Amino acid sequence: MSRVLLTTAYLAPISYYMQLCRASETVIEQHDNYLKQTYRNRCVIASANGLQTLSIPVIKPDSPKCLTRDIRISTHGDWQHRHWNAITSAYRSSPFFDYYEDAFRPFYEKKPLFLFDFNEDLRQLICRLLDIMPNISYSTEYIRQTDADMSDLREAIHPKKRENRSDFTEYYQVFSEKYGFQANLSIIDLLFNMGNESILVISV
Repeated sequence: MSRVLLTTAYLAPISYYMQLCRASETVIEQHDNYLKQTYRNRCVIASANGLQTLSIPVIKPDSPKCLTRDIRISTHGDWQHRHWNAITSAYRSSPFFDYYEDAFRPFYEKKPLFLFDFNEDLRQLICRLLDIMPNISYSTEYIRQTDADMSDLREAIHPKKRENRSDFTEYYQVFSEKYGFQANLSIIDLLFNMGNESILVISV
């Protein structure tokens, strides 16, 4: 069992939860400079029209650099309504959407202030639904260099990184007949399609 260092992530991909499940300890970085076009504020789901990216709009900081923990969520474009509509449209015919719908809907009705807090509240919910209890701590300052027994995965799990499908266990997906199996989507793709059997996919 290893220790891992991760960023915060919005409805993180399956690979993120695989790390949470395997690691003896996970440190979530909150003192890094916020970077655009990462899983910090976006996730990828499978829709009827193919892969769909959902991005949370954030308020641009006054300075060129801003700590991730200080990034505020913008109300621009009614993003919560759009995200929930996209999730509902993509997964309403999945086997377990009705079972989990009431747990996720409130996150798209309240007005969150900080991205980090919103992501963490979602992560804690998802861990409960997956029935995993990762050992989580948060950085107290920016971690410039990890110890020999810690894997730095802060930028390893990234939307622009090409995934090796063989690293992921295939499972039922609503649109697999149309698009084939799509690996490492948001964890909600796994939950809505596989329910309490999701743990069998992330714990291999």
